[in-house]
Amino acid sequence: MLQTHAIIITSESGEKLAKQANVSFQKGTPEGTIIEIFPEEQKQPFSGIGTSFTESSAFVLAHLAEDKRKEVMQKLYGATGANFSMARTPIGACDFSVEGKYSYADQKGDVNLASFSIEVDKQGFSAKKYLGIKAEKYDLLPMIKEALEIKQNQEDKSLQIIASAWTAPAWMKDIEEWYIPGTPENNYQGTGGRLKPEYEETYANYLIKYLKAYQAEGVDIWGITPVNEPNGNNGQWESMQFTPETQNDFIKQYLGPKLKAQHPETRLLIYDQNRDHLKEWAEKILGDKETADYVYGTAIHWYEGTEKVYESTLEEVHQLFPNHTIIHTEGCIDDLGKPAPPGIGDPIGFQEKDWFQNDAFWWNKNATDWGYTAPWGAPSPDDHPMYTPVHRYARNIIVSVDHWLSGWIDWNVVLDHKGGPNHVGNFCGAPIMIDTAKEDIYYTPIYYVLAQLSQTMRPGDIVLKTSKVLGGLGSDDLHACALINKDNLVSIQLLNTTKKPINYHLKIGEQFAVIEIGANAVQTVRVQL
Repeated sequence: MLQTHAIIITSESGEKLAKQANVSFQKGTPEGTIIEIFPEEQKQPFSGIGTSFTESSAFVLAHLAEDKRKEVMQKLYGATGANFSMARTPIGACDFSVEGKYSYADQKGDVNLASFSIEVDKQGFSAKKYLGIKAEKYDLLPMIKEALEIKQNQEDKSLQIIASAWTAPAWMKDIEEWYIPGTPENNYQGTGGRLKPEYEETYANYLIKYLKAYQAEGVDIWGITPVNEPNGNNGQWESMQFTPETQNDFIKQYLGPKLKAQHPETRLLIYDQNRDHLKEWAEKILGDKETADYVYGTAIHWYEGTEKVYESTLEEVHQLFPNHTIIHTEGCIDDLGKPAPPGIGDPIGFQEKDWFQNDAFWWNKNATDWGYTAPWGAPSPDDHPMYTPVHRYARNIIVSVDHWLSGWIDWNVVLDHKGGPNHVGNFCGAPIMIDTAKEDIYYTPIYYVLAQLSQTMRPGDIVLKTSKVLGGLGSDDLHACALINKDNLVSIQLLNTTKKPINYHLKIGEQFAVIEIGANAVQTVRVQL
C-alpha cells in the first residue's frame, strides 16, 4: 500500500511549511470530495517557480548590513530556503527603478551602439545621495551574481533567468520619450510609443548586445522577450508598444535570425502581457511557421483580473500550439497602497500598517488592484473584485500548471515596507518587504507559499493529469495540480480557499487516502510511487 512521503502546509492559522502526520492509503472506492492523480498520463515538463531581480529590490537590500542581506538571499535561493529556480530581470529601466528613464545606449542616433554599456546595473548607490545605504557597490547585477553564487554552492544549481526590456532607448521610438502619461484631461490615453521602422534592426542588435554583455559578466540569460507588455500601460512608465503583426515581423526579420545566429542558447518568448489576449498573439505569431521556428514559447501576466486564471485560454493555446511552452513571467499584488487617480475615490485606503508585519492582511479579502474602481478597468468590473493575496498566488499557480503552464515567476522579490521604491509611485507587494530605516525584514505569507511550491515543484518535473470531484464544495473552494519527478515522487499541490478544514480523498490508481487540508491553507502532499 502507498503511504504519503510528506505533507506540508502553510495556512492562515500560522503554519509555515509545517509538517502534518503522514497517512496510509487503502483500496476501495472513495466517495465525496475526490482528487484523483493519473501517474501514467504525463503532460508538460516543468521549468520551476521563481521571482524577479529589479533595481528596486537591489536598492532595498543595499540598506541592510551584509549579514542580514546574505540571510535574505539564502532564504530566497539557498537549498534550505525557497530555492527559487526561475527569475526575471528588466533590460534597462522599468517602473521598479529608483529614478528610471535610462537604457544601455542613450546616445541619440548611435545606430552602431558604440556607447552601449551596462554600467548602470553595477554602479551601486551612493550613501551620500541615498540615506541609509550600507553597501554602496550593491546593485542589480551584483544581486544576480550573488544569487548565482549561492546556486553554485549547492547540488541543484538551477536558476533560469528571463530578461525583458520595458522599452527601447527613447530615441529609437516615434515619441522620442520614455513614455507620455495618460491624464484625466485626455481620457487617460497615454503611450509608450512604437519603434521607428528604421531602428528595428538596431533594437534587435541592442537586445543581442545585452545578452553578450551579461554573459561576459558570468550571467547566462535563459530566455528573452522582445518587450514587456506590448499592448501598452497607458504611458504610466517606461514602455513600448507592438501589435501582434509588428512583433511577428520584428521577430521574423530581425530578432529571430540574429538570436539564432549569435545567441542560440537563449530562448525567445513572445507577447509578455495579460492572459486575455494570449490566444490572439499566439495565433498571429505562432501561426506563422517562419516566425514560430524561432520561438520557444509565450510569456503571460495576470493583471487582467484578480481571480480569473483563464484556464480555458491556456487549454486552447496549448491545443493549437502544443510544441510551444507557456510561462507566467509577472504577477504581484499591484497598486498596494497607491491612492486612486483623481475622480475615482478608492474607498479602501490601506496603508503600510495594514500589510507590514500583519499576516492576516495577506490571508483575507483586503487587496484591490488597478481596475477595482477605475472605469477603464473593464473588460468587466466583475474581473477586479477585492481579493485575498495568498489565494491569487496559489490559485493562479496551481490552476495554471494543471492547464499546461510550464513555469511561474513572481515580480519584485524584495521591496520596502511601502511597496517601493518605484519612480512613478506604482507601489506593489513583494514576498519580502523591508523597513529599510529599521532593517526590519518581513517575510510575508506569499514568501512561505512560494517557498513551499518552489521546494516541491522543481525543474524537470513532469505535470500529471488530475481530476476533481467536488462533492458539494463550491467551484473555487479547492484546487489541485500534481507533478512527478525523476525518482517517481509525486507532489500534489492544493489550495483550500474556505474558512473551514476540508476532508478529501486522494486517489492514485486503485488506492486512496483520506486527508485533511486546514482552513485557508496551501498544502503539498508527496507520495512515493
